[in-house]
This record gives sequence, C-alpha cells and structure tokens, in this order.
Amino acid sequence: MKPIDLLTKVVFVFITFAFAVALAGEHFVPVTTYRTGPYAVTGAPAANGIVDYLKMINARDGGIGGIKIAYEECETAYKPDRFVECYERLKNKGEAGATLFHPFGTGLTYSVIDRVPDDKVPLITMGYGRTDATDGRVFPWVFPLMVNYWSLSTAKIKFIGSLEGGMDKLKGLKIANVYHDSAYGRETGPVLKKQAELYGFELEQFPVAHPGIDQKATWLSIRRSKPDYIILRGWGVMNSTALKEAARIRFPADKIIGVTWSCSEQDTLPAGKAATGYRCSRMTGADASYPLFDDIVKYVHDAGNGTGPIDEMNTHLYKIGVLSSILTVESIRTAMQKYGNKPMSGEEVRWGIENLNIDVARIEALGATGVKITKDRVE
Repeated sequence: MKPIDLLTKVVFVFITFAFAVALAGEHFVPVTTYRTGPYAVTGAPAANGIVDYLKMINARDGGIGGIKIAYEECETAYKPDRFVECYERLKNKGEAGATLFHPFGTGLTYSVIDRVPDDKVPLITMGYGRTDATDGRVFPWVFPLMVNYWSLSTAKIKFIGSLEGGMDKLKGLKIANVYHDSAYGRETGPVLKKQAELYGFELEQFPVAHPGIDQKATWLSIRRSKPDYIILRGWGVMNSTALKEAARIRFPADKIIGVTWSCSEQDTLPAGKAATGYRCSRMTGADASYPLFDDIVKYVHDAGNGTGPIDEMNTHLYKIGVLSSILTVESIRTAMQKYGNKPMSGEEVRWGIENLNIDVARIEALGATGVKITKDRVE
C-alpha cells in the first residue's frame, strides 16, 4: 500500500471514529438537590447517592449502551421557586434535552406538574409528590414509582392494626397525625380521614410549622389529647425535635410510627435516647450489603471520585438517592431498546418508564437484591 493511500485510510478511519463519537453524544440527567437550607442535612446524602451511582455507571460500564451520562447539579434549597428556575434552565440541556427530573419534594413537584406535558419531560416522584398522579391516564408525565403517600399511609395503619391484634381492634383507638404543614405533610390527610371512618378510630391532626424547630405547644396539646398512637409525618429537623418533645411529655417512642421521610439516621441520631423504640416505614433494606455498593466503592470512592463521605453509604437517604438513579438509568436503558443507541429525549424516556420491567432477575443483575423496586401506577 502506498504511503498516501495509508494516510488517506488512517484519516478516513479517524474521521469516521470522531463522527461516531460525536453522534453518540451523552444522555443528560439533571440532578436537582438541596445541599443548603433547613433541610440540607437530609438533602445532601440523597444527592450524594444519586451522583455516586451515575458516576459508577460511567466508570464501570462506560455509560448506558456505550453512551456516557452527563449530569448537572442545580441547588433548590427545597424551595419551589428555586426548583422552577433549575427546571427551566436544565430542561433543554444536552443533545436531546433532559431525560427526566426527580424533584425530591412534594411542593417542588406541584410547581412544575402543569409544565411537563408541554415540555415533554417526565417526572419520577419516588414515594412523594402528588398521590393521584398514580393514575397515569390523568397524569401521563408523572410517575410516583414504587410507592405513593397513600399506599405508605395504608401500610402504617395496617401495622398499627397488627400491633393491636387485628384491624377490628382499631375501633375506639385515638391516632394523632403530627405533620409538616406543607403540601407534603397535608397529602395524607384525606386518606387518613377515610381510614378513620372505615376502621372506627378517632383521628386528630396536628400541623407543625416549617421548619419544625419549635413544637412545645403542639406536644402540650398532644399530652392533653392522650392518643394511643402517633404518626410522625415530618421532614428534616422536625423529626428529631418531635422525638425529643415526645420524650419530654413521656409519650412512649414505640407508639410513634414514622413515615419514610422521618426514617433516616439524620432524623433519629440527634434525638439520642428519645428515639429508642421508634419505628418507621422504609423504601430500602436496612443495610448496605448489596454488590452494587461494592461497585460504587471500587469504581468511585477508591478512585478518589466519591461525592460524599464513604461512611454515609449505609444511611437510609443515601440509599434512596442510589435507588432514584437506578430507576433513572433503567428507564433510559429501556427506552434505548426501542429508540436505538443514541442520547434519549424526555419523550423517549417516558416510554422507557412506562415499560420498565425490573423483575427479581433484573434486581439481582443490578446487584440490588433486597431493595424493593416495583411500579405503583395505573395506566
């Protein structure tokens, strides 16, 4: 072969390779977080879990189907107006636009729920957000995957029934709902009222003003009310404060049932002995003995690329962050099965979310056996 022919061939291969790389592009995943503000102590570990998993997928697998994940954090401080700013800034970024958003807040979800149909960008609201969005016929762009507020509320009432020896034993009991006075906190009010009617227990509701540092008057009212059980529907510092106030009025911690967002180490450890006996619902397993966590350590933390401290990997909120990114990656991967090996748009990823099939075999393949991953939605 003549030198000129060889050079031509090399140049052609290089151009072809460069074109293929440019054509491959990247999937764009916006990461809206709250590492600042009154809820930073709970928002930061979740954000670290989200980002660590995305980093691991890039480092271990080279992305999804050979296409890297590009992500960008945007700080919301858990404020709806800040989330709207992040949403508007990030929704069109990347070659194909944003794949999907995790608002990580009920008020944040409400702030854009009317925008996503026009923008064709799906929301995943895993265990939070607007409960009636479970009906995908009405809210086709919002996906409360795994569980929603009402199903979690039902689980807690059934748990209290089991403690009493049966659902019929709920009749005549008094249950107090101590809730964060926000869209998040108020979301289960209607279903609790229906359950009270159905099972015959008396329901009393006690709102706690944001951020929940001063609750003395609330717990004096609870002491006068003398409930049999308390459902703690708090967020951030409200949770540890509530447990301390319960101890102060000598209300037993084992009669307090917390919701998923009142169930982290950041909620309980600051309460010290006041948290002993406290129980709550969770969306993840109680440890970090999953192979995928070994991969996060190997490909992210051992490489000096960890997003937060390695010892927080065993915490509830970090695992929720990882689980959120699993759903993101699997939604994109599913969409690529239909639309091909290219960066996915929000509209294409919506199809991927609707057609997720994360069965037992897939969970095992992900190294996530022990983590509950199911869809809670009506199509």
